[in-house]
Amino acid sequence: MCSLGTEIIMVTAPTSESISPGSLPNDAQETTIQYKTGKRRKSMLKQSLMEITVAFMRRTKVHGLMFVFSPDKTLTQRVLWLLAVFVCVSLLFTWSWNRILYLMSYPAVTRIKMEWAHNMSFPAVTFCNHNLFRVSSLTKDDLYHCGYWMDLMHQNHSVMERSLALLRDNHKYNLLSLLDFNGYTPPPHYHVNTTEMIGRLGHQLEDMLLECRFRGENCTRQNFTTIYTRYGKCYTFNSGLDGNPLLTTLKGGTGNGLEIMLDIQQDEYLPVWGETDETSYEAGVKVQIHTQSEPPFPHQLGFGVAPGFQTFVSSQEQRLQYLPPPWGDCKSTPIDSEFFSTYSITACRIDCETRYLVENCNCRMVHMPGTSMVCTPEQYKDCADPALDFLVEKDNDYCVCETPCNMIRYGKELSMVKIPSKASAKYLAKKFNKTEQYIGENVLVLDIFFEALNYEKIEQKKAYEIAGLLGDIGGQMGLFIGASVLTILEIFDYLYEVFKDKVLGYFMRKKRPQRCPSDNLEFPENPTSPGVTPNHAPRAPVTPSGVTRTVSDSHRTCYLVTRL
Repeated sequence: MCSLGTEIIMVTAPTSESISPGSLPNDAQETTIQYKTGKRRKSMLKQSLMEITVAFMRRTKVHGLMFVFSPDKTLTQRVLWLLAVFVCVSLLFTWSWNRILYLMSYPAVTRIKMEWAHNMSFPAVTFCNHNLFRVSSLTKDDLYHCGYWMDLMHQNHSVMERSLALLRDNHKYNLLSLLDFNGYTPPPHYHVNTTEMIGRLGHQLEDMLLECRFRGENCTRQNFTTIYTRYGKCYTFNSGLDGNPLLTTLKGGTGNGLEIMLDIQQDEYLPVWGETDETSYEAGVKVQIHTQSEPPFPHQLGFGVAPGFQTFVSSQEQRLQYLPPPWGDCKSTPIDSEFFSTYSITACRIDCETRYLVENCNCRMVHMPGTSMVCTPEQYKDCADPALDFLVEKDNDYCVCETPCNMIRYGKELSMVKIPSKASAKYLAKKFNKTEQYIGENVLVLDIFFEALNYEKIEQKKAYEIAGLLGDIGGQMGLFIGASVLTILEIFDYLYEVFKDKVLGYFMRKKRPQRCPSDNLEFPENPTSPGVTPNHAPRAPVTPSGVTRTVSDSHRTCYLVTRL
């Protein structure tokens, strides 16, 4: 029984000659064929990469590239098209880099818009009398322990002659009698309570407040909260700390806000006999309009109201929103303070000043929060006042308070008219049991209201973001090279084809098993002969007389070998 087998053998050789299987040694045949096979594979890889690149250039939507590689164009046209493509790509990258640098500069713009409301919360209003101590309330004990602080006495409790001369000229005989310490002995175990003394000697609200109206209805001192500042004892209307709900207003204009009449009591002003931090040359009150969450800071942020005038304050609420770094420099983190829960510039300043005085003087001022010991009058004079002045005026590095990212402030427009008029002077003097001169020198009227029932919203916005960058780059791509996002995907597809052909093909060939010299050689498939596949199985040796093969450079020949 005989069996027939067929085998297809494809051989490529660089020379056109007849080769018989026995004409060359086996080692020489193997080496020659392996060398020629590797060279052929490299040529095929280069041809494959060139074909992929040319196919991409001819089908891409990037304007100009197809003309650079078009066979229908002359060499001059191709060079001009190549130059045009290079210039456009350079302009694209230059403009794109400019946009990236602009994005990295973190630009910001400010947008202002007006918002209307049906009702608005009325702000807190804090006012302080410029005078710290009332003369009529001073006692001999007060002068003995606080005269040095008032620059009235030496540290050894002896009265300054300059102060006595000023008091004689001003006919302050009651004060002169209090300064006579002959035979005076201070009470034993007497300790000066600075907080109690300032509260007792300061101007009292029941004496200052003559009239009060809010939205046309009467208000009393129960609507005010006592608070301490650098001016001493002050009062806040609508503070939100007295247990009462926050007041709101439904309309704008005069008569829809707070209107108070105050007596500043100039007769109670302490005579000026020296220059101290507590010395005041002004007569009137200091007023600050602020939110309920912000502690008052009238000695720096307040505005003055003079006696003998009715002052109209037209206010507008402004809501500000700033951006944190790197677009802005606002503070977005919560306040790190044991005294305040809400961050504001004034809270930061008061907290910082408190810590500074505790560190340098081992005490705090009356208006400062905390549980540390309150400074005595001597400590006020020798340490607290000089230290705080140095901190505020010269030390700019210790207290650095950033602007909060969200804050509310109140814009103000002030106008005033003279009071009393000649027609009302006698009536007011009779009503309050004062002289006309006293009314003109001591009485003032303060009218605070919203200009309109709206607020101004001021927002800091990012001027340029990633979406703007992509839009600009996309627009320039369309302008200079006619490309889009899909064109970018085409480029990535081309790179993938190159990667697959070069890298993956290299590793696949490297992992292919090596054949022994006795195995049959593996030859590539003949693309011109469809349906014919090489046989990779080992075959029986063929006798030299069995076949004669002719190999040519110009083509590959398939031979049919029959085994019996």
